[in-house]
Amino acid sequence: MTTEPETPRKQGGQSAGRSDRAVAAGDGPERVARGRGEVESVEAERDAARAELAKATERLRRREQRIASLTASVQHEKAAVHRARAELVRVRAAAAAPPPVFFIVGQAKSGTSWVMRMLDAHPEVLARGEGRFFGSSYKRADVKWMKSKTLQPSSLHRALLDADYLRSWVERSVWTRDGDTNSQLNELTQAAAVHFLTAALEGSEARVVGDKTPFLSPDMLAELASICPTAKVIHVIRDGRDVAVSAMHHLWNHSVDLGGGHDLTAAEKEIRDAYRADPDAFRRAGRTIFTPERVALLAEAWGAHVSRAMADGPRLLGPRYTEVRFEALASRTVPEARRLFGFLGVNSRATVARPCVDKAKFERWSRGRKRGTEDSSSFYRKGIVGDWRNFFTDRNESIFREEAGDLLRELGYDSGASS
Repeated sequence: MTTEPETPRKQGGQSAGRSDRAVAAGDGPERVARGRGEVESVEAERDAARAELAKATERLRRREQRIASLTASVQHEKAAVHRARAELVRVRAAAAAPPPVFFIVGQAKSGTSWVMRMLDAHPEVLARGEGRFFGSSYKRADVKWMKSKTLQPSSLHRALLDADYLRSWVERSVWTRDGDTNSQLNELTQAAAVHFLTAALEGSEARVVGDKTPFLSPDMLAELASICPTAKVIHVIRDGRDVAVSAMHHLWNHSVDLGGGHDLTAAEKEIRDAYRADPDAFRRAGRTIFTPERVALLAEAWGAHVSRAMADGPRLLGPRYTEVRFEALASRTVPEARRLFGFLGVNSRATVARPCVDKAKFERWSRGRKRGTEDSSSFYRKGIVGDWRNFFTDRNESIFREEAGDLLRELGYDSGASS
């Protein structure tokens, strides 16, 4: 039997295995140490990164705070600039806009001149009359032959409405032909009226300006409101019977035969001359200063004009319209004057109003004649309440009530006494 020889083992094989295990066993702590070092290094880098991120975040937060602060500051500055611009626009508009305009209206001989002079005495107010800006139906060709140098032949509005060349221009101009002609003529009336009124303020300390504008027709206040819708209006109201008495004397003073513009019948001229020759004898004879036709006309005009204005004023002008009674002015002059000054937006303190009342006193404008002392030929004839009782006969009263009794009752004058 043949036996194969054993393969000899490599020398050093066993010792090599032991050496590898020894190396592995020797390297473990080092490897762990290296791993720990690497971990620590990573953690250190992480901590450093976190610290850097915290610093960056803080820097970003501060930057955002600065941006927010700057943004707020910019917004504040923008708001301030916006307010400044708005104020500049307001100031420029106020400088460019005409000052407040007002009108004193009422039936002729109702006390409109008294109110005008009282308001004009105020340092902040300029009031004059009569400009006759309104009254589209008012036109008198006969004025050209009268002696008066102040009575206008038409109102400004009627003059513009009747201006043929002006109307043709408005109808044909490229700037106006597509609009309503009469509306544009109304706008021209407004522009002209406001211009003439405010131009009078140059060199004056007054802030508001107004015109005394007695009624010429029942729709006059409506016309005024349509042309000057932002104007303020003071409507002076007086007992129609006192208005009639004062108006009759005014008609006498401005009759055609004396160079005026009012036609009197032959009977009215005889009445005037008889009364002025001896007023006491005239009254003792039981005579009246009115013909039946005249008292009816005066009553009708008073009733139609005043009632229409009382309806149109509040409706068309609202708070820009106010009324004042002649009788209230006579009994409570200073309080009523203060109320009117307040309405116009000027100083209404009693210390300011009293001198204005004094400057407008009847005695001042009648050249020293006491209120109640008559001068039939004077514009400031008598200036009292209830003088109609000295002139009205029962027949006059009956005719007046037939024409305007409803308004007398509405205003509280129906008791037979003006209040």
